[in-house]
Amino acid sequence: QVQLVESGGGLVQAGGSLRLSCAASGSIFSIDAMGWYRQAPGKQRELVAMLTSSGIINLADSVKGRFAISRDNAKNTVYLQMNSLKPEDTAVYYCNADVFAYRAYGATSFWGQGTQVTVSS
Repeated sequence: QVQLVESGGGLVQAGGSLRLSCAASGSIFSIDAMGWYRQAPGKQRELVAMLTSSGIINLADSVKGRFAISRDNAKNTVYLQMNSLKPEDTAVYYCNADVFAYRAYGATSFWGQGTQVTVSS
């Protein structure tokens, strides 16, 4: 079974930075899209950043210019560098990956357990 494990969350002051990491492990042949969603209290889960295996990046307008996404394909790991953090960035951040398992004919979307990011004013 595929597992996604996030790390790097925490409590920071506004204007600070955090770097989230998500490592995928298990029966993985390849990973197409890999990235991050977040869910703030009382709000729907939203896309933050996604990076495909071909290099296509989808970044939420609210984080453009502040966040950057990158991947280390050899380690099946995706990173989210978050700079100039704002209180409205406070949310649980979830790693997501579309994974092709060995002997599978299609991709399956997997989610991490989430890591809390809290930005104080």
